[in-house]
Amino acid sequence: MARLQKIVIATLSLAFIFGLISTQLVASTGQTPVQDGPPRLDPPFADLRTSDLRDSFDEQHFGHRHEAIDIMEPLGTPIRAVDDGRIRKLFLSKAGGTTIYQFNDSGSYCYYYAHLDHYVDDLREGQRVFRGQIIGYVGTSGDALPNAPQLHFAIFRLDDDKRWWKGTPINPYPILLEAVKRVPPTNNAGIATN
Repeated sequence: MARLQKIVIATLSLAFIFGLISTQLVASTGQTPVQDGPPRLDPPFADLRTSDLRDSFDEQHFGHRHEAIDIMEPLGTPIRAVDDGRIRKLFLSKAGGTTIYQFNDSGSYCYYYAHLDHYVDDLREGQRVFRGQIIGYVGTSGDALPNAPQLHFAIFRLDDDKRWWKGTPINPYPILLEAVKRVPPTNNAGIATN
């Protein structure tokens, strides 16, 4: 029995030491550990409800899979960062119009916000942003219909190259559904409106 206790104690000690070493290695590189599974996000709008979300990820749009969802909101509605991270790219494209590419802190995910009317004042590439921070405003730029203001929102799992325009698409619909259920809508003044 004493021998079994020594083996268990030695095994636990080694596991503890390896855990400390791996934590120190990550800390010394200045990197945040990459999370497994889908990201835990906050809603991009203060007053977002589950009824505002529709899963269009697998729909065909302009001859290709959509790989995003469109959230219809009034023109000029503030868009909030869904996660802590950095603005990787501010970009104007024919399809997406005025867009934002935001990386999460670990650089494992990219959040793509498109069809914006405009950015919040002084937003710049490389800027640190925090979940809930206003980063832009709903619009109809790009190929969005002029009478259909919306946020085109996509999530990409980034590969080792960390290219803002490339990654594995992840369906944002179930992730935002969970976010809306976890973070109750407010009236934009911080008061819950369940």
